[in-house]
Parts: sequence; C-alpha cells; structure tokens
Amino acid sequence: MKRMKLISLIMTGLGLIGLNNQSFSCTNYLVTKSASVTGSTMITYAADSHALYGELYFWPAQDHPEGSMLDVYEWDTGKFLGQIPQISHTYSVVGNMNENSVAIGETTYGGRSELVDTTGIMDYGSLIYITLQRVKTAREAIKTIAELMDNYGYYSSGESFSISDPNEVWIMELIGKGPGNTGAVWVARMIPDGYISGHANQARIQTFPLANNKSSITSKDLDQIFNPEITTVYSHDVIDVAKENGWFEGKEKDFSFSDTYAPVDFGGARFCEMRVWSLFKDYSDDMDQYFEYASGHDMGNRMPLWIKPNRKLSNLDLMDAMRDHLEDTPLDMSIDVGAGPFGLPYRFRPLTWSVEGDNNTYCNERATATQQTAFSFVAESRSWLPNEIGGIFWFGVDDASATCYAPFYCGMNRVPEIFEVGNGDLLTYSSTSAFWAFSFVSNFSYLRYNLMMTDVKALQTKMENKYTNEVLSIDKAALSLLENGSMEIARDFITDYSVNAGNNIVEEWQKLGQFLLVKYLDGNVKKEKDGVFQLNQHGNPAGPDFPGYSDKWKSRIIKDTGDKLKVVGDGH
Repeated sequence: MKRMKLISLIMTGLGLIGLNNQSFSCTNYLVTKSASVTGSTMITYAADSHALYGELYFWPAQDHPEGSMLDVYEWDTGKFLGQIPQISHTYSVVGNMNENSVAIGETTYGGRSELVDTTGIMDYGSLIYITLQRVKTAREAIKTIAELMDNYGYYSSGESFSISDPNEVWIMELIGKGPGNTGAVWVARMIPDGYISGHANQARIQTFPLANNKSSITSKDLDQIFNPEITTVYSHDVIDVAKENGWFEGKEKDFSFSDTYAPVDFGGARFCEMRVWSLFKDYSDDMDQYFEYASGHDMGNRMPLWIKPNRKLSNLDLMDAMRDHLEDTPLDMSIDVGAGPFGLPYRFRPLTWSVEGDNNTYCNERATATQQTAFSFVAESRSWLPNEIGGIFWFGVDDASATCYAPFYCGMNRVPEIFEVGNGDLLTYSSTSAFWAFSFVSNFSYLRYNLMMTDVKALQTKMENKYTNEVLSIDKAALSLLENGSMEIARDFITDYSVNAGNNIVEEWQKLGQFLLVKYLDGNVKKEKDGVFQLNQHGNPAGPDFPGYSDKWKSRIIKDTGDKLKVVGDGH
C-alpha cells in the first residue's frame, strides 16, 4: 500500500521520488560549453542506493488554480513535511531535466549533523524537483532554491547541487542552520567557461570571492543574480553562523565553506574525492600531485574546485567517466584478490571492515561505477537549438558500467512504459521493466566479469554511438517541424523518437541477457560469430571453450591450499 501511495504521489506531481534513498554515494561531473566537444553544457548524476528503484520520473506541464497548495513529501522516505503555495504554471520535467533544458543533480555530504533542522519543509529532493518545475535558467534555479529554503526551512543535511542550463554550469553547496533556524547557509559558484568540475559526497567549495568583489553578491541582493557579471552568490550569514558556533575565527577572506561545515577526513577523501580525481586525472597532466590527498593520506593538499581540461569532452566521454572503477591506477579494483578469479571490480558492503584479532580497520574502494546504482544520466543542454529540442537527457538504469544511455528529449510529453514509475519495484519483478532487464545483464555478468563484459561493452558502444549520431538528424527534423508547423507537432515528434529509442534499447538488453545465458552456460563459452552461435559437423554447439582460471589465480589457490590439491603418482 505504501508503494502504491508513493506512485500516486509521483503521478500527481507532488515531488516524491522513491523509498529510502541512501544518497551518501552519488557522483556528479560538470562540463562547461567551451570544455565540451559540441559546445553544449553537461552534468552527470548517479543515484546510488541499495533501496532505490531505477525509473524515469515525469511531471507534465500544468496550470494551477489560484490559491492551490502543494504537498511536500521527503524524497528519501515519503514522509509528509508540509504544504507550500503552488505557482500558476509549472514546466514539464523528464527525470532531472525540465523543458527549458535546465538540469539539476546532487550529492549528499552530510556535514555537521547539529545543523539539521527537522522542522523544515524542504528536503533536498523536493528542492530539486519543485525547482525544476518552476525555472527557466540555472540562475533562476539558485534563486528559487534559496527562497524556498528561506521561506519554508531546509530539512536535510549538507548537500551539493549541480545546476546547468544551455549556457552556464553552477555548483551550489548548502547546509541547514540547526533546529528551529529557518533556512540554510550556502554558496553557489559558476564554473568558469572552458573548465570542468565534479563532486561526490564531499563539500568542495573552499574560499570564494566576497561581496565587495564586483563578481560576487550575497543573498541580500539576490535579485542581482541575473547580472551576467555575477559568478558567486552566497547566503549573507554563511560566515556569521560559523562564527556564532565557534567554527571560524579569522579574516573573512580566508573563510572556507567546506573546511568549516564539512571538514574532509579519510572517508571524505578516499570514498568521495577519489571519484572526482578519477575524472580529473583523465583530462589533466597535473593530477598525480593530488593522489595522496584523494587516497586519504595528505589532507593538506586539496584538489581545486575546477580544472581546465587538456582536451574537450563529449557526451560519450562522460558516459565512460561514469563507468570508472579506478582502472589503471594504484587502486584498480579489478586486479587484487578481492576481484576474484574473473576481475570483478566491485566489493560488496560494508565499505569498511575488520578481522577478528586485528586491531586495524580496512576499506573497500568506492569507485564511480557501483552495482547499487538505481539510475544515472548525462544531461546535455545545447544553446543553438530551442530549449525543448536542445536538451537531451541521456538516461540509464542500474549499474552505469553495464547500462546503455537512452536519448530522451527534454521536451517530450510522455515517457516509455518500460521506464515509467510503477512498472515493478525492488521487490516486484516486471518482464516489461527496463530496470529488471538491465539488472539481469549486470548481475549475470558479475559471475564471469572479464569475459561477459566484453559482450556487454560491445553492444553498449554500438548503441550509444548509434544514438549520438542519430539525434543530429532528429534535431534537424524537429527544427524543421517547428519552423513550418508548431511546437506541439515538434514535441510529438521528439516524444515518439525518444519513446521508441528507449523501447529499442531495452529490447536489445533483453536479447543480450538471453544471449549471455546461452553463451556462458555452466561456465563454458560457446563459439559464436557476430552473435550467431556456431555448430560442429554433428549439428551440436561448436566447441565449447573451457577458459578456466588465470595462472595468477591458480597460484593464489596453491598458496592458500598448500599440497592439498597436488596430484601425486603417475610420474608427477
């Protein structure tokens, strides 16, 4: 009954998304216009949780009667928090992107627990989805978030937001003021054009320009945020609250938001900043100097908030970045004994562990790609097209490493049933659900990862390249319809395309699951060519091959078992 209630709330646009979303494990990457191959802005988000089901949220555009109220429910739990006035018109939202090509992602960093205000109405999930229904630009989103918190209180712990529109990308970090203190303290900074950034559950904004600088304002002058010279905005009391609590003494120019409200520790570096480092290292020649920091051993050498990449990034590059397991680094998860005989780059929880009789605590790595992802996306906003056509919400469910990102235009007016809210859940298998189709492939591939993922990656690459190229033709066709007809006709066209693309991708993954089961049945590998299984002269499966184990793994078995498995006699 509770699940059905939540589904009903989503479908009526009340801002609720899922059950028990443990969000302390999400990843965002941010790319500005001049840092991207096409000149688009892009942000990514992985919603990682062991208790969140992967589905595509959708709110249609609506007109609301004067005096309407909006019920607000906490994203993580479904708890009713209160009501706020509804505005007269709300925009349509597909996932985390609205029809104006504005996108918002998040990561939770927690911060000082004493600053949580349980009397607030606006939790971080409601801030995201209510804001998306109300704004046309990233700057307007920042203003709206700030005003919602000031007017109705902030309910959650420390949070980082990525906010993008077709022209700008911002990072906004915030935390409450403590029980009974309405609002939040926060800082928002625009990523300089030509740069990239990231955050992954650790607050990253340190010092920032103060309001006596022409590029910076406080919340007292929030209406000035639309001045394009403004690149930093912060709550007027962000430093005062720190001083009142005894967390900061010194000159205001030296105030660091992150070091004050969410000091980095081993976990903040190793489990969080390491994921930012894993992106930066691929696009900068200077990141080796920060490895000791990111691995949790040198807290005094923090990474910059943003870097200028040594080459431009495409949407495919960001999809690849979301699939990182720290390959080719000292922390590569596929090569130590924990990876098992087949190079599995995952470690199942808990994240830290100990051994009886050993007084030390040990950890598993927390890489960008993880098995418990509910959904992830690459939001691409393109300024040279009308907003409804210019925004592409590349969306995938389950483990980003094994998913395929489908192109959903931000102006679409319905979503595919296979991705729709209510089509299955974590306790209810649905044969028509995208989440279960992708979950079958990923979980089956974990059994023999080094072999099966070769087939998964091949289809993944084929499909994502296909759609990346294909949307260019769809853009032209939609633009032509818009110029010679109406927005309604153009939106119907991009909707049909998006729905068909989503359906096609899931169908391909359902076939892939069947193919993997047949090919790798019982630990053998059947011979195939271009997806067609081969037969021998007797009409039976050709081969099959018996790949067995690597010498490295067999040596580990010998070390562990000694002479127990040694064959003796017969000349041995």
